[in-house]
Amino acid sequence: MRETPTPLHFQNALQIAHLIASGETSSRKVTEHFLERIARAPELNVFTQVFAEQALAQADAADAALLAGGGGPASALHGVPVAIKDSIEVAGSIASAGSLSRLASMSTATSAAVQRMCDAGMVVLGKTHMTEFAFGLAGQNPTRGTPWNPWDADTHRAPGGSSSGCGIAVSAGLAPIALGGDTGGSVRAPATLNHLVGFKPSSGIISGAGVVPLAPTLDVLGPIARSVADAHALVAILTGPDSADPLTQKIPPDISEGLRQALPTITGGTLPVLHVLDPQSFPCMLSDGAQRVWDEALERLTKAGWTLKFWMPSEQLNIGELSEENSLILGYEGFQLYGDWARDATQPIWEVVRQRILAGGNTTRARYEQAMARRKPAIERFAEVIGDGGVLLMPATGHGALPLDSEDRAHASIGHFCRAGNFLGAPAIALPAEFDDNGMPVGVQLMASPLADRQLLTVAAALAPTLRASGKETPDLQRWKL
Repeated sequence: MRETPTPLHFQNALQIAHLIASGETSSRKVTEHFLERIARAPELNVFTQVFAEQALAQADAADAALLAGGGGPASALHGVPVAIKDSIEVAGSIASAGSLSRLASMSTATSAAVQRMCDAGMVVLGKTHMTEFAFGLAGQNPTRGTPWNPWDADTHRAPGGSSSGCGIAVSAGLAPIALGGDTGGSVRAPATLNHLVGFKPSSGIISGAGVVPLAPTLDVLGPIARSVADAHALVAILTGPDSADPLTQKIPPDISEGLRQALPTITGGTLPVLHVLDPQSFPCMLSDGAQRVWDEALERLTKAGWTLKFWMPSEQLNIGELSEENSLILGYEGFQLYGDWARDATQPIWEVVRQRILAGGNTTRARYEQAMARRKPAIERFAEVIGDGGVLLMPATGHGALPLDSEDRAHASIGHFCRAGNFLGAPAIALPAEFDDNGMPVGVQLMASPLADRQLLTVAAALAPTLRASGKETPDLQRWKL
């Protein structure tokens, strides 16, 4: 029986780049295709701004560069459209960071990340919705609108946040790849709730210059994509020192150079040992459906030849406690940035987010410094335990997407599992696995030592196919006539 070809909007970014580079299609045609889908999907509430005219001009420039000959594609993603989180600045556009209170905040400069993507021949489709000020992992934003998770056409469930629109853009085929931000799981949350790959690089790998901050100590940009290879391709474009971001200048040149190179292939005889977080050390319980997905994932990995070594962290590396320390730092730094706005009752801020910001003001400077002081020894100890080539496997969330809840408390488990990676400054990646009892995606998470991004991506690429058994890759979009 002949297989139905994958529609363009559900193809991987690298596949689309190949079609453009080979002349089978053009960047303009691809861009027009995605812009047309965006225009037909207002009910999904994904984009805050669509750069249609600008995107088509970028696509034409990408096509012209290929026709000119000589140098070939500017990057592995030449001509490929990308969606970006609303906190990432583009000159001449609004950087609302998901808040009505920032609708007058017009960017006067373009972020380093967007500039690098443009230099690489990519096409920026527009900016996507996010949790207000990035304060939340469910992705809810009742003031500007919460994107609709397309895996349930009947019930409005959490899209995952704070990079909510980025996740839905890729999941619903409105963009082949997206760039979000992750301060406590904000790339990994929308990825895992939408059956996608979400990669949080080590701190300093990608410049954060020109991005509206939440907690500068913890903020990291990262891709949401359909495959590990796509995520790696975007990181390869974005990595490298930037004079506007001192943290990037501390990254050894060989780390960035390694990320620009092709990932090595892991074969059956060279599969590394996977450290697996022991269930007794889970920071919270899994739902029945998530537990089934987790158990089946471990069984499939074992059958595929992976050696699983269960790990119970010491008190110093307790995942739940590290996540709480991350929350403390996030809250304290977020209050320094937005406390005055939150105290101003005239500012149109969602009350849930307002209270989260104000709660950060209850943390003393001494307690904040105590949490910061705990980071370095924890990072060093984690690197010792996991090792240079080691990778830690654990759940990404305790359940799939749940219906929206007015107090935004139902998805707390995402933070319990994800925030430790930010506290450790470590690379972490969410990978799609299977589906819970409600048919909602549930993923797993891999984490490695800080700056072991290349090793993590290599293992993730080898491991990812084993996690998927059902063959279901995309949501049913009939409700939205997509």
